[in-house]
Amino acid sequence: MSLVERDKAIIWHPYTDEKLYGTPIPIISAKETYLFDEHGKKYIDAISSWWTNIHGHSHPHIAQKVAEQVKKLDHVIFSGFTHEPAVLLAEKLLHRLPSGQKKIFYSDNGSTAVEVALKMAFQYWYNKGQKRTKVLAFKNGYHGDTFGAMAVSGRSAFTKPFNDLLFEVVFIDIPTSVLGLDGFRFQVSGLKEQVASFIFEPLVQGTAGMVIYEPDVLNEMLAVCKDNNIITIADEVMTGFGRTGKFFATDHLSNKPDIFCLSKGLTGGTMAMGVTSCTQQLFDVFQGGDNSRSLFHGHSYTANPIACSAALASLEVFEQNDVFADITRITEQHKKFVLKIDANKKVKQVRSRGTILAIELNSGEETSYFNTIRLEAYNFFISKGILMRPLGNIIYVMPPYCISNDDLNYIYDSIQEFLETL
Repeated sequence: MSLVERDKAIIWHPYTDEKLYGTPIPIISAKETYLFDEHGKKYIDAISSWWTNIHGHSHPHIAQKVAEQVKKLDHVIFSGFTHEPAVLLAEKLLHRLPSGQKKIFYSDNGSTAVEVALKMAFQYWYNKGQKRTKVLAFKNGYHGDTFGAMAVSGRSAFTKPFNDLLFEVVFIDIPTSVLGLDGFRFQVSGLKEQVASFIFEPLVQGTAGMVIYEPDVLNEMLAVCKDNNIITIADEVMTGFGRTGKFFATDHLSNKPDIFCLSKGLTGGTMAMGVTSCTQQLFDVFQGGDNSRSLFHGHSYTANPIACSAALASLEVFEQNDVFADITRITEQHKKFVLKIDANKKVKQVRSRGTILAIELNSGEETSYFNTIRLEAYNFFISKGILMRPLGNIIYVMPPYCISNDDLNYIYDSIQEFLETL
């Protein structure tokens, strides 16, 4: 049996209906921007394998550090024990995070990083003897597929089977300008004694279709929350590690959140890992010699030394290489392409921020994850040797930072070619 036949007999793939997508593509190796299948065909990974692979595949420095670590210490329970990779990674992350961030909590992925953040916020108020059970979140947001993360995500086909099981969330529109913040202030003033936290994807809502909003709007929203004593949670799972042109998306702001959620680019796309960071003020409420105040949350592979070493190596790539020169280069290439196709009648809207480019197509259907053009576009780009996974009628490009201008131009040319087929 072939690899594909063996797969189809036993594997359940995420977000995939086999009758729609057909057989999976068997990838046997990867290097830099490219994936190679068992027949030798090359694919440009235009979406960094679900937004994770920021430095390119099989990065030699990360591979070397992982190999060294697995020979030294593979894993140890992290309750009552510690190890150098975990401590060093926390030190380096806190150096990159805003100065108010003081503590690092390790988990396994972006969704669990969000779960931890929500539990921190809820229990913070519980430990202080206050009943605050509501969460503020943006409409159409996406924060993960575990139950807490689903609850604070916009109600959609992703959550529909579980809607009756999710806790109460107050969903709000993203204000289009600072002048539109009066509605948010009014909502907060009426709910402030009930709201535990405000969670948001800073500047770019990923799964919603790369919806982009302005830093000054979010900056003022954080100020409103601070004035009303509401904990703020930045879901930087997708936007962190350079994606928006700065190390973190919240680096575009002067006001800073209380909690950060990190994953995806954290390990350079090599290992599963999540991080939730918080302020000293929040941490202290869980301390005091009474174990009932503790945050009872953990994972078998919390702070896995190999994953920590991969994350450290990824941060070292930022330190050793001029990664932000590449981020700036990609940003400028995207901007040029935006100007090139912005007037195309088959394009409803084109938007970009940092290394993220999104093109919303005029497909004759409502903008939706289930827009039928999605499969047509996916198959077209696969035939061109480009991995893209459209969000309904929204084509987006979010490449590894090592991508060449030649490959970017090939992607842009292919997008224009696809537009001609519509």
